[in-house]
Amino acid sequence: MNSNEQIIEKFQHIYEVVSSISFQKMDALGGEIPFWIASYEISKNSLVEIEIKNLTKRLLNEDVNSLVVNLFDLSCDIINKNIGLEKMFEVEVKKDKEKFKKALQSTLNIHDRLIPEIINRLNTENPKILFISGVGAVFPFIRSHTILNNLQSAVKNIPTLMFFPGVYSGRALRLFGTIEDDNYYRAFNIDTYKL
Repeated sequence: MNSNEQIIEKFQHIYEVVSSISFQKMDALGGEIPFWIASYEISKNSLVEIEIKNLTKRLLNEDVNSLVVNLFDLSCDIINKNIGLEKMFEVEVKKDKEKFKKALQSTLNIHDRLIPEIINRLNTENPKILFISGVGAVFPFIRSHTILNNLQSAVKNIPTLMFFPGVYSGRALRLFGTIEDDNYYRAFNIDTYKL
């Protein structure tokens, strides 16, 4: 089986899992936070984005409303709303990389802007499942473990699945398979979910 077929098979498994009532009701978690990780090779990012769209359509056909939050698109929306993309492009040209990164992080402010915007979208859409994508595109100014750590107090009543371009060992996230993000013990690997 080639790597494209593996991704398609992975998404078939994800569909079977997330469309199940027991997954949506978070039956087997025993009080744990309903966070899941779907890891994949970064070289398959384009295919994964297509499969996420296909997955949401299939779920909608089953009356399972999902919300996809692409962190890159969300970041652009927040920047545009607060200072404008053109202004941020000017900052990028004028500042060194570290100062630009700090300017991005300040504008996106995880606690005051990014997480509240995700929560606002959840309240507006009222989905049964939250999908998070675009993790690789926002590195290094947003880290996946930071998103998960900040969402865990706010999103407890629906399952959250993060599509992660890298490796998740069940203990640590390794972005792109090489960059140690941080230890994160609160999420489950969607590949190991048994129906």
